[in-house]
Amino acid sequence: MLGRALAWTRPGRRDWHDGDERFARMTLVVLLGAPGAGKGTQAAVLRDRLGIPHIATGDLFRAAVRDATPVGLEARAYMDAGRLVPDGVTIRLLEERLGRPDAARGALLDGFPRTVVQAKALDAFLAGRGDRVAAALLIDVPAEDLVERLSGRWICRAAGHPYHLPMNPPRVPGVCDIDGSALIQRDDDKPETIRARLASQLADLNAVIEHYRSTGALRTVDGRQSIGEVSAGLLGAIEAIDAGAAGRA
Repeated sequence: MLGRALAWTRPGRRDWHDGDERFARMTLVVLLGAPGAGKGTQAAVLRDRLGIPHIATGDLFRAAVRDATPVGLEARAYMDAGRLVPDGVTIRLLEERLGRPDAARGALLDGFPRTVVQAKALDAFLAGRGDRVAAALLIDVPAEDLVERLSGRWICRAAGHPYHLPMNPPRVPGVCDIDGSALIQRDDDKPETIRARLASQLADLNAVIEHYRSTGALRTVDGRQSIGEVSAGLLGAIEAIDAGAAGRA
């Protein structure tokens, strides 16, 4: 089970986004998901349809370091030392980013929260702004489906030209279309390696999902559907949340 999107609203709010007007009251969306769930694809769809910026935590760290903001320099000290950036620093980076004009109507967060501790820190941050988590929208992709997606990656021995056996296979099995060299699979892309990596990642992710299930905020979208169907499911769930908030306003 994979968490994928988290939306929250401010009751009675009447802000209008530059994107789809059906989502006028939606303030913020958080995307959660393991590698292979299609998070990047859905982030682009939601960003364009909702008319709000996409904020990935990795990009957030890099931009803060590049701009040499005080909190960015603090984050850099941890990264240069090979240590994880503390949740408190990440929250301050997020607060700084959400204070920019382009995020006045909301934002699409990607990569946070990753743990229950971070989810609770985010809850506390939002409560201080008078906001709350209204719904967690999940794209549910079974682990073995993820393994199949991720282990389909192969590259050619000569130049590293990429292939994906289910989605972008070579014309001749095992042979690069471009230079004729043999295709090989990196150790990181082998099924057994991916299973081990997912086991550690999904433990934290599923704990975050249970956190939002316990609050009654959980919604589910089947991630085995086509990209368009998953997008429609996410947008439909957000629309229903927004309509419910309007009815209570």
